[in-house]
Amino acid sequence: MIKTIKSASTAAILAAGLSFSYSAAAADHTLIVGTWLPPTAAQNAVVWPTWAKWVEEATEGRVEVKIEYDMGHPKTYFQLVEDGVIDAGFSYHGYVPGRFKLPIAAEQPGMGVNAEAASVALWRVHEKHFAKANEYAGLELLGLFTHGPGQIMTTFPVNNLEDLKGKKIRIGGGVQAAIGERMGITPVAAPATKVYEMMQQGVIDGAFLPVGEQKSLRLAEVTKDLNMIPGGMYLGTFSMFINPDFLEDLDPKDREAIMSVSGEKLSALAGKAWEQGDIDGLAFAREKGVNVVEHDASSAFVQQFNQLTEGMDQAWIDSVSDRDVDAAAALKEMRAIAREYEAQKQE
Repeated sequence: MIKTIKSASTAAILAAGLSFSYSAAAADHTLIVGTWLPPTAAQNAVVWPTWAKWVEEATEGRVEVKIEYDMGHPKTYFQLVEDGVIDAGFSYHGYVPGRFKLPIAAEQPGMGVNAEAASVALWRVHEKHFAKANEYAGLELLGLFTHGPGQIMTTFPVNNLEDLKGKKIRIGGGVQAAIGERMGITPVAAPATKVYEMMQQGVIDGAFLPVGEQKSLRLAEVTKDLNMIPGGMYLGTFSMFINPDFLEDLDPKDREAIMSVSGEKLSALAGKAWEQGDIDGLAFAREKGVNVVEHDASSAFVQQFNQLTEGMDQAWIDSVSDRDVDAAAALKEMRAIAREYEAQKQE
């Protein structure tokens, strides 16, 4: 079960980046996790502290986890971990185009599920199909996850996709770039943490982001309209990773203990936390008076979007032709796993 912050003192510990030690005994090793999102984000409020507790319990206190904030642009975290500046971290694949092609499968329109189901499906398909491509060379993968369905948040009314043409819309890379190009927007690349300021100052007219950011980044304060389609326009994929040298320095039993509380277990935790963030974000947007438009699957808006994105599956399949992976089979299996997982959650 996901643990949440239960007190102001816990939140203060998060903000200060102090150790989450759950053992009275002094640790033999301190594992430094770097993060670029604020303490209120699901990754920092739920995922890392919960995993920290799992690690410390699994290693009987011999490994403690410490969170460090604001280590740089999110795209640098892969390199920071490879170079040993920090021991572990996470980042968005779209920030480093070309390096991580395979997980972008989960970002394609049409998955039709929320973040937990998509995250579990991505992890399982990675293990079965993608791992052999060695896209994470220099890193040890801890988990994979997606944020919730990406939606359209703007400072102006959007009645149809034509209204977005020429507008300055923040994108985060990955599939968002392809969708933005098809829509005819003026893309503005920026990390999510810069969106509030950019929307407030009129630098951008809107952003493609999951609804959770309405609360975690306070975007409801600068958003006028939020257009939502079932399953979203896309999902965003992230990886969590650790420096292999850090693991090698551990006793084998502690190395195994850390990995035993990672993988699918950690991926599911992250997806579930970000999914809950979307629920909270939507409620916050309504509370702040954002005009929320939820389009149903039969609406002209959604039909227009579906037509706009035709052929994107094949475009991704073609883009990974150099990876020696049966991409079409992997994508089909990923969607099947995700939808079955989602259906089981609803039972």
